[in-house]
Amino acid sequence: MDILVAGGHGQVALRLLKLLAADDHTARGLIRKPAQAGDLRAVGAVPVIGDLENDASLAAYVKGADAVVFAAGAGPGSGPARKRTVDLGGAVKLADAATAESVSRYVMVSSIGAEDPAAGGAMRPYLEAKAEADAYVVASGLDYTIVRPGHLTDDPGTGLVKVSRTLGNRGPIPRDDVAAVLAACLQSPSTIGVTFELFAGDTPIAEALAF
Repeated sequence: MDILVAGGHGQVALRLLKLLAADDHTARGLIRKPAQAGDLRAVGAVPVIGDLENDASLAAYVKGADAVVFAAGAGPGSGPARKRTVDLGGAVKLADAATAESVSRYVMVSSIGAEDPAAGGAMRPYLEAKAEADAYVVASGLDYTIVRPGHLTDDPGTGLVKVSRTLGNRGPIPRDDVAAVLAACLQSPSTIGVTFELFAGDTPIAEALAF
């Protein structure tokens, strides 16, 4: 498959691109800074230079893809305005581009807490952006999967996870395992139309995703 990952230089995205490339997919990462291209090439990915936040359309980057993954984020140091333009606006642009280019498969990296942003305290602007982005993708008609990981850690992945379609849970998850789950979702039709939370657990990924 040809897979475009938006936010291609992120920590989860780079792990995902590496897995996809190793599995002989065309793994393309959308990045804003040309200086980041070498990091993508180092994991076997194809860098695609474009501005998720400011480009009017992402259709030119999506063209030719079999699936897209939204793994971008404004980052913890950004204010509420950038949460709206990146975490929400970027996800919406990617969905619109996928629709325009007849790319039906869309995998979204969301967040725990997005089911109740008002309870998020200082995280509320971020969670509101994520909640609205998720809702837009669900209503888009695309073959979506929305993955809401728990607290991200740099612990080595285990390949063992806990998946919950009942929202509102809390817990950690290694970035390695998030990337592995995203890669598995792209190969798992059973995840289409599903929103789930993801945590460290004791169930092999393939079994956990057999909805």
